[in-house]
Amino acid sequence: MQTYLECVPCFVRQALDSVRLVTDDEEVHERLLREILRAASEMDLWQSPPAMGQRIHRLIRRLTGQSDPYRELKDHSTRVALELYPKLRARVHASSRPLETALRLAIAGNVIDMGVKAHFDEPALHEAIEDASSAPLDGDMRAFAETLSGARRILYLADNAGEIVFDRLLLEQMPVEKVTVAVRGFPVINDVTIADTQAAGIPGLVEVIDNGSDAPGTILDDCSSEFRHRFDAADMIVAKGQGNYETLNEVEKDIFFVLKAKCPVIARDLGCRVGSLILRRSRHARVAAGDTNEIEDAGSAGL
Repeated sequence: MQTYLECVPCFVRQALDSVRLVTDDEEVHERLLREILRAASEMDLWQSPPAMGQRIHRLIRRLTGQSDPYRELKDHSTRVALELYPKLRARVHASSRPLETALRLAIAGNVIDMGVKAHFDEPALHEAIEDASSAPLDGDMRAFAETLSGARRILYLADNAGEIVFDRLLLEQMPVEKVTVAVRGFPVINDVTIADTQAAGIPGLVEVIDNGSDAPGTILDDCSSEFRHRFDAADMIVAKGQGNYETLNEVEKDIFFVLKAKCPVIARDLGCRVGSLILRRSRHARVAAGDTNEIEDAGSAGL
């Protein structure tokens, strides 16, 4: 997905929020702001928003000397999620549709996103959990379940720390022997790393790898060769969160994007309302499956 003009103010807000977590030094704040404004004025808007996010957070780490500015917030969100986990797991097991219930709860966990808000909003998380059971699900649950059943190699692209505990509920409903979870190679915002998966108990459930990148999304050209090999070999990919959608929505793979639409730009791109629960199969996969609406859209776009 390209970067839209509305993304630029968000870049500036996120940069200032992040640097203020680390230091009270106004000179550092000003230096960061000036460099971000300069970079934003020169950026290629055809790049995805996470490309700029990567640049912002590299600069923050360099200016502050902090390798993981969100460490305390990540640890706190993980602790809260783990406290909720037993009750949520029981809800999944009691459900007549456990896969859908687990998926809805995994989407609820997507509100743990400090790229959107610079703090962990625990009340918003509880609200999202309650809404998850009754809110409309924008997507094809049957296609998801059928693809899951037939897949041989499933790659699950995780998003944020804390949220990964909610992903565990969904992973437990999958054929775990076929699933590999991929996380960021280095800390960026509150995105999940291997250390965060260990706290959530994920390595004892499925294989975990990192993608070798510090981008807040999955920029394939920036990922390691090992990750790209796993990506290419997978016959089903589940991509959590806005950053993974922004970087992969035009890739020619069978990808199911699982997220909560948290900003107007994403909602507009998806054709949904802000706050919607999204299970959206990649356009490439829908065209390949013979979805006539997608084929007509492709033709009208000159593709």
